[in-house]
Amino acid sequence: MVLAKTPINSGSIQLYGYMAAPDYVDGRLNYVFNHSRDNPAIVQQASLIEMTGPKRGIVMLSDVLMEFDMRIKTGAKEEDDLQLIDGLTCLDKRMSSRPFTLRFNGTSGGAVDMCLALILEGMEVAVVVAISEVQSAFHLSLSSFVSVTEKKGECQEIQLFHDAVSDLCTKRFVVAVPMDTMMHLKFKVGKKGPGGDSRYLCSFDVNRHECVDQQIKIEAACISVKMTVLPPLI
Repeated sequence: MVLAKTPINSGSIQLYGYMAAPDYVDGRLNYVFNHSRDNPAIVQQASLIEMTGPKRGIVMLSDVLMEFDMRIKTGAKEEDDLQLIDGLTCLDKRMSSRPFTLRFNGTSGGAVDMCLALILEGMEVAVVVAISEVQSAFHLSLSSFVSVTEKKGECQEIQLFHDAVSDLCTKRFVVAVPMDTMMHLKFKVGKKGPGGDSRYLCSFDVNRHECVDQQIKIEAACISVKMTVLPPLI
């Protein structure tokens, strides 16, 4: 997700609320974004909104409703806050298997963009990234590359994380991956001084592995990556 527009002119905003989809599995809300007012996400316009979920894949055997209520914290009281987007939309089970961008517009001039694609015969992969032994702050960008089209060799980049890291932390993501394909995780580590960014790649064969652990040792920290193929939801 990307913060496309905001109703206020500010370098960064405090964003809270939720975006979620109740689907075929149990009918309960499966949160894509979920932050309380006391723990808002700090976001800049045109920057990535880090998703807090989903906790599992969103199964689409029929159309799915996406609910959202996202607000900008502006004062001491909730009634002083601004509405970014609020409402619901229907995701059609016949939507494109090629990635496309859907815009959620708010009535006050705010908007959020989300990149979507329907994965046919997909597998669910849990990705856990643990950052430890942090020696100094650094900037980390994490993207997943998977083939989501019928064209061989054509991959789509899905940005999962993009922020500064200054202390140990653990991030968990769920990625839908088509059968008979590879998933690649690209880590881009930003550092000061000459040399620019350093890039690292972890690859994962969905059909051949159930669980893979890899470790990336950089000057500033140690990054442990665990990728696990989850059992079918239905």
